[in-house]
Amino acid sequence: MLQARKNRLWKLIIILFLSAGGIALILFSLNSKLDLFYTPSEMLQAELKSGYRIKLGGMVKNGSIKRDGTIIKFQVTDFVKEVPVTFDGIPPDLFKEDSGVVALGYFINGMFEAEEIFAKHDENYMPPELYMEEDKV
Repeated sequence: MLQARKNRLWKLIIILFLSAGGIALILFSLNSKLDLFYTPSEMLQAELKSGYRIKLGGMVKNGSIKRDGTIIKFQVTDFVKEVPVTFDGIPPDLFKEDSGVVALGYFINGMFEAEEIFAKHDENYMPPELYMEEDKV
């Protein structure tokens, strides 16, 4: 084989090796940032690894919010099953009973320990300023 062909072949092998390494690094990074979304029914049926961060989504059960200082305990339901949630912090303004919620955290010993809470609004959301202007008209 000619020397020029050998050089070209080595360059191709090096490019393929570096590309495979880059793709492997990207996939590893994406996997560590991945949070799976579960409803209460799915979460209770799934066999979750200990220490695996997930998102729990559903509705805040009516009458389930209990506050003790900054610690908030409530139930998230999908109207089939319920999961108890505990959160230490300040919840978003839209967090209330009978509203949608997504909690990010860990499921440990039958209790979901949330790090963050995202309150969801319906598709008809209107900012308070516009809502008050509409009442005046």
